[in-house]
Amino acid sequence: MSEEIPKALSEETPKTSTLIKKAKKVLDKNWAGSFTKPAELLYPHQWSWDSAFISIGYSHYNLERAEKELQRLFTGQWKNGMLPHIVYDEQTDIDYFPQPEFWQTKMSGAPEEPATSGICQPPVHATAVRRMLESAPDRAVAQEFAADLFPKLKAWHEFLYRERDPNGEGLVYIRHPWASGQDNSPNWDEPLERIKLTDEEIPDYNRTDDKHVESAERPSNASYDRYTYLVDFFRLRNYDEEKIRRDDCPFMVQDVLFNTVLCQAGRDLAQIAEWLEKDPEPFQKQYRKTAKAMNKKLWDDNHGIYLNYDLVADQKIEATVLSGFIPLFAGIPSPIRAERIYKYLNTRSFARINGTYLAVPNYDRRQPDFSNRKYWRGPIWINMNWLLYQGLRRYGYKDYNQLIKESVIELVSKYGFYEYYNPESGEGYGAEDFSWSAALLIDILHDKQ
Repeated sequence: MSEEIPKALSEETPKTSTLIKKAKKVLDKNWAGSFTKPAELLYPHQWSWDSAFISIGYSHYNLERAEKELQRLFTGQWKNGMLPHIVYDEQTDIDYFPQPEFWQTKMSGAPEEPATSGICQPPVHATAVRRMLESAPDRAVAQEFAADLFPKLKAWHEFLYRERDPNGEGLVYIRHPWASGQDNSPNWDEPLERIKLTDEEIPDYNRTDDKHVESAERPSNASYDRYTYLVDFFRLRNYDEEKIRRDDCPFMVQDVLFNTVLCQAGRDLAQIAEWLEKDPEPFQKQYRKTAKAMNKKLWDDNHGIYLNYDLVADQKIEATVLSGFIPLFAGIPSPIRAERIYKYLNTRSFARINGTYLAVPNYDRRQPDFSNRKYWRGPIWINMNWLLYQGLRRYGYKDYNQLIKESVIELVSKYGFYEYYNPESGEGYGAEDFSWSAALLIDILHDKQ
């Protein structure tokens, strides 16, 4: 029996209206006419999972923008179904690296226009569309939009299972740190350090990110050398997945976050299919297989969390990062494993519920290389906390959810809508007026929990 589409949440209360107005102002500032820039200077184009998160925020008050956001993003979808992580805005005059010419995607099945990158990001998009259906005041309009996007979502998921899971294991791999959405995570230290490069192997490039943000917060030049080398590796093989695998791609990781998001997106696409009176079974099979494979291969009993698997080294990556908790988002752990995850989360390593903590840093505070301000190596990210928030709610951890909600409210109230935050002081870092921080605050404030 198909679920009914739930009724939209009620309007915000007077207590939250000021924050919501400020969040809307950020999104208005970054609106480019058909999509929303993550931030004006540092990220002047359209990013894949950013747009999915942003559309969730818009769905509470501007369904037309939410729809335009995803419609424009999917104009960049490749013929093989891949949804690239950047769809470029050729109208902007802001200098950004890597520019479209660096990717050289035109002969690879990418669209002629708009220009795109050659990698992807976590597939939050079906989850966003389901949220839009649930929030929409006009169900008929939202359902028409969902029906139009449905075959594109289906092709996107089919690409991942066909091209990134060639053995049918149920786990897809990523082949670039940027594809994880967590560019500089400790997860990538060992795989990147293994890539030894000569000067001749490093492509010519000119970073622009450290011109807008302090270089102390950003990835190192050595990391960027490897990022650009990997792009060169892909473009030399014309982005052909079989050739990339055959020629021993040096970076291939079954990422916990990416597979978790894909699993939940499969659940959501199955539900959308039912609402559209289409067959949900293919998507149900996909997400069940992924959940089973994650429990079998990525669960680590020693740490009590899920760990990434390095396909090149044929071993788990021993990095205790927040993404190891995120399988809660897709209902993947058993109740017993969920309790183990929660017990680790509720410690000084991350954030204790009865302490003076801001929730939740992206990395175990007790690790020697933990940083309060280094990109993806310790700071608080609102999107990761949003994913964890949804997962904790699924398992009934209401008190911890309240800690996350109060922390997010405190961070944006005191410091503004930043890209990420210092988990000790709360100070904002990275890009200011960051779109998904605004959009996901709106969603959290509409949560009746």
